[in-house]
Amino acid sequence: MADPGKMEEGLARSKVDHAGEDIENMGKKEDKLVEEQQQLQLQERQQQQPPLVKQKTKRIATLDAFRGLTIVLMILVDDAGGAYARIDHSPWNGCTLADYVMPFFLFIVGVAIALALKKIPKVKDAIRKICLRTLKLLFWGVLLQGGYSHAPNDLVYGVDMKQIRWCGILQRIALVYFIVALIETLTTKLRPTVLKPGYSSIFTAYRWQWFGGFIAFVIYMVTTYSLYVPDWSFVVKTDDKTTRYTVKCGMRGHLGPACNAVGYVDREVWGINHLYAYPVWQRLKACTHSSPSAGPFREDAPSWCRAPFEPEGLLSSISAILSGTIGIHYGHILIHFKGHSERLKQWVPMALGLLIVAIILHFTDAIPINKQLYSFSYVCFTAGAAGIVFSAFYILIDVWGLRTPFLFLEWIGMNAMLIYVLGAQGILPAFVNGWYYESTNNTLVFWIQKHIFNNVWHSVRLGTLLYVIFAEIVFYGVLSGILHKLGIYWKL
Repeated sequence: MADPGKMEEGLARSKVDHAGEDIENMGKKEDKLVEEQQQLQLQERQQQQPPLVKQKTKRIATLDAFRGLTIVLMILVDDAGGAYARIDHSPWNGCTLADYVMPFFLFIVGVAIALALKKIPKVKDAIRKICLRTLKLLFWGVLLQGGYSHAPNDLVYGVDMKQIRWCGILQRIALVYFIVALIETLTTKLRPTVLKPGYSSIFTAYRWQWFGGFIAFVIYMVTTYSLYVPDWSFVVKTDDKTTRYTVKCGMRGHLGPACNAVGYVDREVWGINHLYAYPVWQRLKACTHSSPSAGPFREDAPSWCRAPFEPEGLLSSISAILSGTIGIHYGHILIHFKGHSERLKQWVPMALGLLIVAIILHFTDAIPINKQLYSFSYVCFTAGAAGIVFSAFYILIDVWGLRTPFLFLEWIGMNAMLIYVLGAQGILPAFVNGWYYESTNNTLVFWIQKHIFNNVWHSVRLGTLLYVIFAEIVFYGVLSGILHKLGIYWKL
């Protein structure tokens, strides 16, 4: 029989051992909890701290390709439009291939603003960047289109300040960008982060952007149809004489070349000497027998045929704000709707609706489609076309994954400003033309165009078109691809 004392001693030791193990396990659990808490605190600190290297935002391939397409169209119509007048700007009412370029640019600007300003940490910093970019656009616009640059054919530069042109493509883009981006920035806290269900929720969420577009529409329409346009005169200087012409007006709401409010506002604000001296209305049948191509004036041509007119003027640029407003709406849809079908259900019906409105207004003669006046029907028609092209690119590139065939457009779109300056404004050809042999007409550019294209095809028209496609557009596509591989981009 076991000793009762030893049994009690063994039980006592067993209790002590178990108690020690319990204390040890509790300590391990406490250590584990402390370690987990420390890891959680470390993760929170890492999330709060900004990254040492700024992460690159993902570019939208569809937007770059669409921007590249617009640059290509600009080069095509600018350099081949003289040979094929049907793709050049419409002399007055109507819409040709060239007339899509400007509204497409403004549509793209609107989409880009929505993506760039979707998260605004500090409103003051955003406004500072918007103002700085606007000033850069204005500077380059006046420098390239104000008359200082005579590229690509004339190897001179400089401009008479009495004749400098204050308006232009980049100046209009600057105005639209400034207004649309400023509204987007100042209304950041006034819009919901999550949309309510329903097709119209995206419109109500960004009602201030649409309100800004509506104000621009009202200003344009009221001024266009109610402003009284008096008689006006201008002077034409030739080598041997100076002639003054007078245009009889004295009316309101006129939408023809002579007496519209758009031209009157520009003459009063900028001065007639600072307007574009070669308006496209010179190709009208009333002005030349060569219509729709350019040619000598008819003997019975009205006096206004010789007058200057600003196609990127003040009042028409106010109307152009609508193009940027529609573009930013497409950008908002891109942000808030994640599914392909959801985005397309918003984009395509709106684009078709705009086209229908424009066609009705134009063919009923209520408001003709007119790029020079930037009429409301022109806004609707070109914005609808932009929406259709953008949606088609989105289906091909993002939905179906056919990115490779559009890479050259995407490359050009990534360096749009550089290609615009080098190609569309002729800076690179002007540089090449600066190296000539005996005569300024004997340059590499002229030699290639004459001997490789015109003489081979025995046609100046066809040779010009092929030169623009293969010697200019393809070249700039390859150049953009090389710059992309090197990570070189020019941004304002």
